[in-house]
Formats: sequence, C-alpha cells, structure tokens
Amino acid sequence: MTILDDAREGMNPDIRPQDDLFGHVNGRWLDETEIPSDRSSWGPFVQLADGAESDVKAIIEDLAAGDAAAMTDDARKIGDLFASFMDTDAINAKGLRPVRPLIDAVDALRDVRDLAAFLGEFERIGGHGLFGSYVDSDDRNSERYLFHLVQGGLGLPDESYYREEKFAEVREKYVGYLTRLLTLAEHPDAAGAAATVLAIDTKLAAGHWERADTRDVQKTYNLLTADELKALCPSFDWDAYVTNLGGNELTVAESCVRQPSYFGHLSTVLDEVPIADWKAWLLTHVLRSAAPYLTDDFVEANFDFYGRTLNGTPELRARWKRGVALVEGALGEAVGQEYVARHFPPTSKALMDDLVANLLAAYRVSIEALDWMTDETKQRAYAKLETFRPKIGYPEKFRDYSGLQVSANDLLGNVAAASSFETDRQLGKLGNPVDRDEWFMLPQTVNAYYNPGTNEICFPAGILQKPFFSPDALPAENYGGIGAVIGHEIGHGFDDQGAQYDPHGNLEDWWTADDKAAFEVKTKKLVEQYDGFEPRNLPGEKVNGSLTVGENIGDLGGLTIAHKAYLISQGGEASVEDRRRLFSNWAYVWRTKRRTEQEQQYLTIDPHSPPEFRANIVRNLDEFHDAFETAPGDGLWLEPDDRVRIW
Repeated sequence: MTILDDAREGMNPDIRPQDDLFGHVNGRWLDETEIPSDRSSWGPFVQLADGAESDVKAIIEDLAAGDAAAMTDDARKIGDLFASFMDTDAINAKGLRPVRPLIDAVDALRDVRDLAAFLGEFERIGGHGLFGSYVDSDDRNSERYLFHLVQGGLGLPDESYYREEKFAEVREKYVGYLTRLLTLAEHPDAAGAAATVLAIDTKLAAGHWERADTRDVQKTYNLLTADELKALCPSFDWDAYVTNLGGNELTVAESCVRQPSYFGHLSTVLDEVPIADWKAWLLTHVLRSAAPYLTDDFVEANFDFYGRTLNGTPELRARWKRGVALVEGALGEAVGQEYVARHFPPTSKALMDDLVANLLAAYRVSIEALDWMTDETKQRAYAKLETFRPKIGYPEKFRDYSGLQVSANDLLGNVAAASSFETDRQLGKLGNPVDRDEWFMLPQTVNAYYNPGTNEICFPAGILQKPFFSPDALPAENYGGIGAVIGHEIGHGFDDQGAQYDPHGNLEDWWTADDKAAFEVKTKKLVEQYDGFEPRNLPGEKVNGSLTVGENIGDLGGLTIAHKAYLISQGGEASVEDRRRLFSNWAYVWRTKRRTEQEQQYLTIDPHSPPEFRANIVRNLDEFHDAFETAPGDGLWLEPDDRVRIW
C-alpha cells in the first residue's frame, strides 16, 4: 500500500487541488475527525508521536521487568524513575512535604541578593526564574561554547498576553489558577498574592522584545564580559546566582546576552518591587514547577490552566503517558538506544543516505541556475553545502548516565537529580571543545532540525515513518514527504537567519552587497505574502509574516528542491501523475487539526505558519502550476511575477 492510499479516505474530491491543495487532500478528514480528548491537536505528526510513546512504554516495562541480576544500570534507573512517577499512593501520602524545603527557602529570603542565590539553586533543579540560560556554541566562534542569557520570567506564553485585549480572559483565568495553587499551598492571602504575581509579570513583560525581533541573529548577539553583565543588570547578584547554579569563574566570564535591554529593564524592576512581593512571585514559580509531580489536586490545577485554558485540551493525559515523558526527559538516549534497535531497520538509514545526497545535489544544481546571485556568492554557497553534516536515525555514541542517581520512591527528588545532572553536563561544556557528535533531539522524536553553529541537519528515527517516509513507498511520495523535510532543514542553512552563517557555523557575511539586497527583496515579498493570510478557523486574525519567514523560506526551498531531487533520482523525467503524488504527499504530512485555543496561541508564538499555509506554499512553485494545470481564477493561482522563488 502506498502512502497516499492511507490518505485517500480523508480527501475531499469536491475541493479542487488547484484551489486549495490542503483542503483537497485533507478536507473530509478535517470535517469528520475528532481530536482525542487528551490532545490539543491531531494529525500524522501527533499520531506518530503517540506511536513512539507506546513503543517507549513497552521498552520501559520490558527493561523494568528484566532479570534483576542481569539488569543494566540504565535499565534499573529507567524502571525506578517510571515507578516513582506511577506510585500515586506514595505521592499523595507525602502531600506538600517534597516541596516544603523550597517553600521555606522562599519564605526566608531577606533581599534581592538572596533572591539571586535562590534562583541559581532553583534553576539548577529545573525551575524557571527571571530569565532563561543555556549553553551553546558561540555564534562568532563555533569552536567554543558560550553561556547564553535570554529574557524570561513570564507565566503566560508571550509578552503580548499581558497587553492585548483579546487575552483579557486568559489573564483573568491565570490569576484564578495562581490563586488555586497558592490556596493548595495554604497561603494566607492567595488572591492578593496572585494579583501581585500578575502585576510583576506585567512589569517584566514590558521589557520583553516582541517575538519576531528575537529571531534576529545580529541583534541578539551581544557578547558581554562579567563586569559588563553586572553593569547592565546591577541589581541582580550574578556571583551568588552562578555559584548556586553550579557554575564557576568560566560561566559568565563571557556570555551572550540575547536581549540586553530586557536585562537593563529587569534591574529596574528588581529595585522597584519589594522583597515581600518577590516572595509571592517566587512561590508561584516553585509551585508551578513542582505541580506535575505533586498530589492530584496540584496536577489538576496545573492542567486546567496550561492544558484546558491555553490549549483547549479537555482531558489530562493518562498517567503512564506523562511518566513516559518524564523518563524521556531524564534518560532519553538510554531509551533511544533500545528504540533504535527495535524500530529502525538499517535499510531505512541507507535509503535516507541516498535521499539526502540527492537533495544536496539538487541544491547545488538550483544554486547554479540562480539568476539573482553572482558567481562569487555562489562559490561560497557551494562551500556551505559541501560542509553540511547529515545525522540520520540516532547518535554514533549514546549519552552516559552513570552519574545520575535515581530512587524508586522519591519522585520530586528524581526530577531535581535529573535536572541537576543535566545542568552539570551543560555547564561542563564551557572551556571544552565543541562536541559535534552531540544530538539535540532523541532518536524516538518525530521531528527534525538544522543547527547553524555546527551546520548539521538531523533526522531522528522517529520521523522516518509514513507518511514522511517508507522503504515501500513510491519514490514520489518519499520525496514529497521526508524529501521536502530534508530540503526544508537544508534550507534553514540558507534562510533569512541561517544564510548569515558561514560553512563553519560562524556568523560571517559571505554575501556580496548586491546579492544580499536581492535576497532581502525576495524575503520581504514572502513576508508580505504571508502577512495577508487569514487562517480558515480564526477569521479576522492574520499570520505574522516576519515571525514565520524563516520557516516559510525553509518550506519554499525544501519543496522546490525536493521536486528537483526527485527528478534527479528518476533520471530527469517523471510523469504528471507522479509529480502530483509528490505535491499531494506534501499536503498530507501537514494534515493537522488544532483546538481553537492552541491555534490562537500558535499564531502568536510559533515561528511556523499554520499547517494549511505550509501545504499551500505550492502556490509559489511553477512546478505545481505545471503539474496541476492551474489557470487564472483558481484559488492557488499566482501570477508568475508574484510567485516567490528564492532557491
């Protein structure tokens, strides 16, 4: 059975592909499908993730049930961690006791210096504070790691939730949620403290950059010494924070501050807000962080807001599913090693190698034919293509978890231990060579990525299944599925941000001025096109073309090059029927239905366009118009001069 045979029942023949390819391929499915009650969206991506989740559950249970004498250390940890999450009797018997030390620590804070020290300790064990931090390669020196700091501190998804009228009801429910958490924690003035938290959040949000601006890799590269960081945000005790985080003198000797004006603003807020109010704010952060691992009333309160209110999901996921997610977060590669052994045949890896090679060859052919790029810039683009490193299926070397200690009867202690273990792993990178073999996704993940700092494309085993890929599929279907995903990820190396990185992963301008200007004209045209799109289920709302431009360039280039690579694989020719198959499978992989609440949230914060517009990006491809014989007046018709073609 081919991939599109699976899709056929959900197609709507009454919608012409020339008018709406997404609707034609998915229309009946969209009309008839009910989203499962424990999901905020449904479609192939989520269905594959569900399948991987069930596969991982079987692995966990098999490992835990193995012979104790022969059990590996990792298998024992996986079983104990899962058992600690599933033992609800023990969790309910302990009540608030596991989180009481953190609650007492918040209550004992005397000033903002204490606050900084507490946040270091809290973030070390997985909590979230006034900002985010992570370790990654240096954008201007890809041979070294650097500590990065990003704006944060908010309980709602984005700064716009604190200022836009359309989110007023969400703000009201957020305060209700915080009140409920604080009441469960026996706070003497839960409603008053919740209002205080919203007020502090709102102050912090006022200093946040808008989401589209945070994508600018030039504006967000700000290398500061420790003294400069302290001068930027003097009211925060960086030394106390770093010490309690588990860092050393290397941690912020130099750091990349992504939104420096936020940290200046943060210093002012720290001065303005009294410590009593910060205690209320910190207490809610402690309770929000611990809630999924506490008694049922905390779990339900947390889900009611973050699941029902923000994503529209009616029902909490089964406990075993949440337990699987915890194990994957803590011991994901140990599970992944067994997942690959069971579910990823070597033949799939070999076929993927061929697909990737053809996509890279097609990019080279496409770049050669560009009429807007000079030969000088083309030569540098070829150099970048030649250094792309594909990672397929799973890492060459799996992670070592020998330093992680796990107990079968201490859930919150396990969460803290796993987070501390990962914090130490990340901080330990500083001062050491960049590990180019590291993977940033698990093998069982249904996704893919491009990392500009290492110029690598990664396709985990989890996504290498139908409808994206099958060893038994027609080639056109594989090229319209995983082929376009491969092209999309390669395309990120040449999108509005990735195109600023050289072959070695450094932010370095390798374009002539004229070529860069021509590229920016094309990207601006794509931004304007997407700014005009109105999702079919959110009338009056519009896509943010600036926020989504990188992913749109990835889709546009990925599909264009996948079509070219398919022709290369077929010796240069293919039937109209097969070319239509390619475009139809592209639309099938975006078969997605979302709850209205999640659609609204994603339109605000997601750098990807809604699935219907990802599928219907075909309107820009001459190859689509040729294959489907479109004409003026068709829904997807664009005049040739209005079609955006970049790569």
